[in-house]
Amino acid sequence: MKNLRALILIFLANIVSGAGQGISMIAIPWYFASQNEMELFGLFYIGTNIISLFWVPYAGTLVDRFDRKRVFLIVSLSTGILLASIAAFGYISGALPWYLIASAFTITFLNYNIHYPALYAWLQEITEKAYYGRITSAIEIQGQFTSILAGVAATLLLEGTIENGVRFFGFTLPFELHIPSLSIETIFAIDAMSYFISFILIVLVRYTSLVNKVIEAGSVWNRIASGFRFLKEKPAIFWFGIASYVVFLCVLLEGFYLTAMYVEEIINEGANVYAASEMAYSIGALLAGITIRKIFKAFNIPMSIIVLTILTAAGFTWLAHTRSEYILYIFSFFLGLSNAGTRILRVTYLFSVVPNELYGRTTSVFKIFNISMRILFLSLFTLPFFHRDENIIYAFDILTLVLILAAGILLIKYRTFELSIKA
Repeated sequence: MKNLRALILIFLANIVSGAGQGISMIAIPWYFASQNEMELFGLFYIGTNIISLFWVPYAGTLVDRFDRKRVFLIVSLSTGILLASIAAFGYISGALPWYLIASAFTITFLNYNIHYPALYAWLQEITEKAYYGRITSAIEIQGQFTSILAGVAATLLLEGTIENGVRFFGFTLPFELHIPSLSIETIFAIDAMSYFISFILIVLVRYTSLVNKVIEAGSVWNRIASGFRFLKEKPAIFWFGIASYVVFLCVLLEGFYLTAMYVEEIINEGANVYAASEMAYSIGALLAGITIRKIFKAFNIPMSIIVLTILTAAGFTWLAHTRSEYILYIFSFFLGLSNAGTRILRVTYLFSVVPNELYGRTTSVFKIFNISMRILFLSLFTLPFFHRDENIIYAFDILTLVLILAAGILLIKYRTFELSIKA
């Protein structure tokens, strides 16, 4: 395999930055849930997605216009500086106001919106086509292994000293922990440091591009429009991207918003259960990275995604109508398996049908739709109705219907997806 050393360094950089991100993105929603301020966080999350609606297409043009290594370096350094500044303010003032804690979430979320398109476009650029499936599986394994470590760290760092046994996946382990819980500013400082280390690792990357990349000149709008034009000419790819992203839509709503409320209001547990559910998700996703291509080797990519989407819908229904910590872990595990499996299969498909020079802008179209739907559903789920009694379970029922609709679209358009692969 060509560019093997470069791939290893990229993976290492992704592990380091992902660990810091993971701890922060568990700590922030839980902070608001523990303060009974999820409606406030929900409004901020909506604002973050509105910003993303404009940032995502622009980020896509940056990924396609500039050297991907340079994009990574700038993003890592700037994100690290912003998070370090927030942490420093907390140390100097003695505490962080809620809006700076929420701002750290926004910064990280916007980072996701350029980090992953740049990562996948870069991997597509430096990997031989025969290895696309292996690379997409490997990046999923790496990412989820990192998330598991982040979940363990978050469980310990958010809880601190535990004297009556450590609760882990619903079981109480008979030993004590005597460690200080970390302040939210310290968690942000750790996150910032991870970006700086990632920056150094990316500096060391040397690679040879394996594609004849055509860089399109012209205005930002013209470059954005190129992605739309490509999909207008390839409607099968458009519908595949829209429908296959719905599992991811539901995962973001569940992971960053609904689960913290579910743990706090439905099963009346603490941060360790929330962090453990994130770990269960990551274990499922890790398993997907290892096994998904073997599990679905008898099916093609579109049919595999249809099956995973239907299973995800069933999981949301199951969770909505039970009140068990153990079922939350089982659901989280299978949700991780489904989302990661869908992502591996989706990226492998898109690598095969989308030219590298258009990859960032094309996937931005799918993300714009995804963000628009996120804003719609977050606006719905922040209504007072969903925050009364146990009404949050109806949010899970609504997402079940959305997943069934996506599976229906994939089934209706199934034959055109097959033809796009062969074209």
